[in-house]
Amino acid sequence: MTIALLSHIELDAGYPERFEAAGYSLHFATTPEQRANIDPDIARTLRAILTIGTIGVSAAEIAALPALEIICAQGVGFEHIDVAAAKQRGILVTHGPGTNSSSVADHTLALMLAITRRIPQFDAAVRAGEWKKTRWNVDGMAGKRLGIIGLGNIGALIARRAAGGFDMDVGYHNRRAQENSPYQYFPGVTELAAWADYLVVATPGGAHTTRLVNAQVLQALGENGYLINISRGSVVDSDALIASLQRREIAGAALDVVDGEPKVPAEMLTLDNLVLTPHVAGRSPESVENMMTLVQSNLDAFFSGQPVVTPVPE
Repeated sequence: MTIALLSHIELDAGYPERFEAAGYSLHFATTPEQRANIDPDIARTLRAILTIGTIGVSAAEIAALPALEIICAQGVGFEHIDVAAAKQRGILVTHGPGTNSSSVADHTLALMLAITRRIPQFDAAVRAGEWKKTRWNVDGMAGKRLGIIGLGNIGALIARRAAGGFDMDVGYHNRRAQENSPYQYFPGVTELAAWADYLVVATPGGAHTTRLVNAQVLQALGENGYLINISRGSVVDSDALIASLQRREIAGAALDVVDGEPKVPAEMLTLDNLVLTPHVAGRSPESVENMMTLVQSNLDAFFSGQPVVTPVPE
């Protein structure tokens, strides 16, 4: 007998067949409307959910699935999964730490270079036949100061790339300093922003980091500073960022995540000092393989009565 698995996300080619071969019957609800209108006959059978942190599973959704036993977040984030409601029902929650860290770190450096070196503008100018008109002098990254909000797995890889590849000085802010870290610790985000030329947001999302980067932090970053967000859109105050960019109070920003995505504020779309990518930092063939393999490992372990590999932290 197969195990009914609900996926909140589209799966790349080959993965549905892999889950089916492993004994899971897949059902998809990839939009809010679909998730709100699951066929009751299917809902009664669902024993597992595959989701992502930005979608999650609410207490009401958990209550509507009487057979649910396990929720698997594809990546490291699980901020919109109601873990307390799951725990109350005895439902296990897992996530995917480390599965896409290298891809996110690579993308972060790409965003930093894109906004600093004005890559999108140069590309557009060449395509418009303006080769000679736009050979501007633009900033470089070498030797600059990089401030990282959240020196976890991803933050550490970003720091290593920046320090080793671009000779950047690295500082960071966590809730507490890391022992034996080679990087300078800042107890506050505003102090880190005032020191940094680049402020990279790599901290988890959730209530405790909502709008952590606000107008005061952006003002401290200053007119020569760049903001990069590869974490969660909710960590940055979008209105404050738009105002700072419009007034040229910071040099620029590059975002892979936006609060309320996939909707993007209209004001952002007209800014020439902003680079946007559609939450793809963690996507590469290697990272998708890592994430799907870990999800299946957690599911297989759970349904065979073994401890899961990566439960969410208590």
